[in-house]
Amino acid sequence: MKVSWVAEVCVCVCVGREKSASAVAVRPIKAERIPAQRSHRRSRGRPASPRRGREAHLKEREKKEKKASDRREREPGCTCAAASADGRLCVVSEDLGAAMSEFLVSLLGERLVNGEKAELDVQSLGARLSLVGLFFGCSLNAPCKQFNGSLCEFYSRFKKSSEHKDKLEVVFISSDQDQKHWQDFLQEMPWPALPFKDRHKKLKDGDEKKEGNSAFSLICTIFDLQIAAITCHNIPWVGLRLQETSQGGAVGQIEVTTGKLSKPDTLSLPSSLGTPGNWGTRETMKLWNKYKVTSIPSLVFVDAATGKVVCRNGLLVVRDDPKGLEFPWGPKPFAEVVAGPLLRNNRQTTDSSSLEGHYVGVYFSAHWCPPCRSLTRVLVETYRIVKESGQKFEIVFVSADRSEESFKQYFSEMPWLAVPYSDEARRSRLNRLYGIQGIPTLILLDAEGHVITRQGRVEVLNDPECRLFPWHPRPVLELSQCNAVHLHEGPCLVLFVDAEEEGELEPAKELIQPIAEKLIAKYKAKEEETPLLFFVAGEDDMNESLRDYTNLPEAAPLLTILDMSARAKYVRDVEEITPAVVDQFVSDFLAEKLKPEPI
Repeated sequence: MKVSWVAEVCVCVCVGREKSASAVAVRPIKAERIPAQRSHRRSRGRPASPRRGREAHLKEREKKEKKASDRREREPGCTCAAASADGRLCVVSEDLGAAMSEFLVSLLGERLVNGEKAELDVQSLGARLSLVGLFFGCSLNAPCKQFNGSLCEFYSRFKKSSEHKDKLEVVFISSDQDQKHWQDFLQEMPWPALPFKDRHKKLKDGDEKKEGNSAFSLICTIFDLQIAAITCHNIPWVGLRLQETSQGGAVGQIEVTTGKLSKPDTLSLPSSLGTPGNWGTRETMKLWNKYKVTSIPSLVFVDAATGKVVCRNGLLVVRDDPKGLEFPWGPKPFAEVVAGPLLRNNRQTTDSSSLEGHYVGVYFSAHWCPPCRSLTRVLVETYRIVKESGQKFEIVFVSADRSEESFKQYFSEMPWLAVPYSDEARRSRLNRLYGIQGIPTLILLDAEGHVITRQGRVEVLNDPECRLFPWHPRPVLELSQCNAVHLHEGPCLVLFVDAEEEGELEPAKELIQPIAEKLIAKYKAKEEETPLLFFVAGEDDMNESLRDYTNLPEAAPLLTILDMSARAKYVRDVEEITPAVVDQFVSDFLAEKLKPEPI
């Protein structure tokens, strides 16, 4: 067995078995494009009202106005002031309050419960809120217990003294599997929680942990650089990552590159934490996926009216703004957050205004983290290639080191800029701005400071010659070991085809690309992340191992949606894959019309 440190986030698949040529049924992809069908909205006419005299019309209008005035006097709370995500106060009308309530019901369900087992109506709750903090945690996780104490103090102080005390609520999203543990933990909280549901109410009865084939990538918080425990029965491929946590600890994972674990008991998670597929009900998993939660504890602040993320790293809010003075903690422009002097490794300084007009890589890293050091070596060469090509490009290092001495040692290897280690507030604000949950993380920004990609690490490793710089997201990717990390970030459409050479995947990419582009454009217009990523996969060892692990039919082409964190799959096994088939498959998935099968 070989254990190695890598810069990649987990890729959980099993060792590929000997491939049987006779076992693969090959079918052609029908690649011709089908014209987009125009949708026509039927206009619903109504009979014209008879004409009435002007006097009657005025009397009726006066009557309506008086009725509305009387209603406002009886219901003084029908309009209220609320803080928008950018911190401004706006008027919330009765209709908007109703819309907010309806959205919260769709997000959280109709009922929440508190520590006294009382039910709370979500619709009435939503009428007065502008911000919801989603607290993802587990009663048996020590850092969750520790953070819960800090959050209770923050919540109590905010509810007593903040002028916005009625605009914020916290909701606990538990990954507990034992109802008593969940109930005991909930009694320590002054806020409500999603109701606990029995495990059999998840995907289906068969969605239980598969002993002997339990490959997964649960990220749990640990301290002092201990390696995170992972239940590894027959797993030859588990990714490794270390993550800095708000408490100064780390999250770890191990990569086993060959063979099987000879002593799985030495690498086992507490069974109470389970796998991602066992983290509560489907409703709970939808929230984990929607907000891309990868570690606990996590606190995500979302807009109560739209569900859009206002602040992804609420743990830092609790630490850095204990009185809640910066409510509602909305995002600020990069130029504003990074403003101030930046260092070079020769101890000279330059002002952050020098970044104007440049592509910028914001690099969150630390010397104590082996994957970070591995990525830094690659990134130094990337930086040289891009600069020599004449591109306006700069990198800003945001350290997660534990001492200034470590920072100086690590920064001496870097040819770019850094936020001074002593400026902890600015480093924390940058972490909060981009919701950093783990290191190494490389965020690529355009010349205006807008995010191009949060997956700079993957792009740098995939494109060592920087031919695709600045790495704008591509609608469809070819699934490989380098980008398989995306499989753990949410649902992914994967079209498996009978292709061993790189060029043979192009027809498959061309087939699904228009559908991917349409979906991306739709959610970009709503300023939301796309709920589905798109891949094509050929025939190689990694993809064969993935098919084995997910127990997919041995057929090509094969259209699938894999939701690894929920341990669910959706399969469309048809004779011909056409754009219409793919489009309908995607639409049915997004409308929750498809029945999931357990992985």
